[in-house]
Amino acid sequence: MEFKEYQQKAARTMSGGIEEREKANMCMGLAGETGEVIDLMKKHLYHGHDLRLDKVQEELGDVLWYVAGLCEVLGLSMADVAQANVNKLCARYPEGFSEERSKNRDG
Repeated sequence: MEFKEYQQKAARTMSGGIEEREKANMCMGLAGETGEVIDLMKKHLYHGHDLRLDKVQEELGDVLWYVAGLCEVLGLSMADVAQANVNKLCARYPEGFSEERSKNRDG
């Protein structure tokens, strides 16, 4: 599935509330769902739980929905956001990640 298609399908299930409140809702939802992913990993790494990939996938899907929603209310394209991120990473690490470049980069 392409980002554009996903963003359009995700937008169909947004509440479409008052713009400023919807921005806040998307930001808070993104933080909450990210926390759920973190909690699954914490329980796996520190509490001895099995890593339930089905649950991780489900929570990552919720994270993605909120990313799509935030892009939608801000008038951004998920594809443009993804491309800008790849461009930034390629400029930062043209040979691929290295600890040395990470330690000695600006910003």
